[in-house]
Parts: sequence; C-alpha cells; structure tokens
Amino acid sequence: NSNRAAICHLQRQLYGRRYPVLLVSTDGSTVRLRYPEPKRILMMPLDSNTLPEAERRARLRRHFPSKPKAKEEETFEGIDLDTYRKFWKK
Repeated sequence: NSNRAAICHLQRQLYGRRYPVLLVSTDGSTVRLRYPEPKRILMMPLDSNTLPEAERRARLRRHFPSKPKAKEEETFEGIDLDTYRKFWKK
C-alpha cells in the first residue's frame, strides 16, 4: 500500500537509493550504472594473468618497491677547517 510510508517509517535497514556512477573497465571503455554508494568513478581491477611478462613484473615492482639502500655517512676528513674559521668567531 502506498499510504503505509506516509503513516509510519519504513521497516528496513538499507534504503533503495542508488547513485549514478561511471564504471571504467580495463580496456578503457566506460559505462554509466547505478551503485548503492555515492562514488564518482569505479575502476575494474586489472587481471595480471593476461598481461605480458615484462609489464607484469613492472607492475609488481611499482606495488612492492625495494627497500631503500643505506646511505654512507659523511666524514670530515677531507675538509679544511681553516676556511671556516671566520664563522667561529663571535
């Protein structure tokens, strides 16, 4: 009955509102659809099994970068301290 909603509130946890969303597939094609959450763009996940081996390895390197290498500490052995003597005086 359509009058039921006017008399009392609806007895449900989730409401039926759907939001317009742009779905982008892996080949670049786009489709407009209705989605239960308010988002602007949804992107389909890329299947790594269909990629060439070189591109798949490049993607894995970007997702899991290598650990940063330890930098060597600077030493003061090769610096002539007399050139900086004018800065020591007050």
